[in-house]
Amino acid sequence: MKQFDLDNSHLAPNRYYDRHFDQEAVKILPGEYFATRDNTMIVTVLGSCVSVCLRDAKMRIGGMNHFLLPNDNSGTSDILGDSARYGGYAMEILINHLLKLGARRNSLEAKIFGGGNVLRGITAINIGERNAEFVLEYLQTEHIPVVASDLLDNYPRKVYFFPASGKVFVRKIKSMHNSTIMDRESEYRMRIRNAPLVGEVELFGD
Repeated sequence: MKQFDLDNSHLAPNRYYDRHFDQEAVKILPGEYFATRDNTMIVTVLGSCVSVCLRDAKMRIGGMNHFLLPNDNSGTSDILGDSARYGGYAMEILINHLLKLGARRNSLEAKIFGGGNVLRGITAINIGERNAEFVLEYLQTEHIPVVASDLLDNYPRKVYFFPASGKVFVRKIKSMHNSTIMDRESEYRMRIRNAPLVGEVELFGD
């Protein structure tokens, strides 16, 4: 099988200096991820999407992704079907990048967030619940322990991940002044539904 080359188009391009935390930071949007060996804070805002913060604590290498499952057909419960391939790809590309940076696969631990019921008009489909169910099953199957989580409910979250220390701060957004989060996730959801399924990813070894 051909060795997988990292697709840099999914790396978070939005770098900035966070004055509150007094350090360099990157912001990831739906469909993006970021992995680093540096003391760089990773930030994202989640509605029904989920993010997984993965880290090798001993090597102090970590990263975060931001994704959802595109198939929202009512009555669909097979999270191992075609829809889950997008979630699998989001997980595998992050893991692959961490391994390239020097992380060890059997030392990875996860903190997971998101899956809120926030998208208008499709609450009955439980997209957030399906995303949370997928990522929990994926991590269990891959024997990656979940050491912290904040999933489901009906509000968005802003997540701050510090890969060097492993700390995560979560701010629950109980009151929204605009629809930016929902609009961004709805656009992302439609984009990946209309795109061809991604290919398989070959993971690097330990």
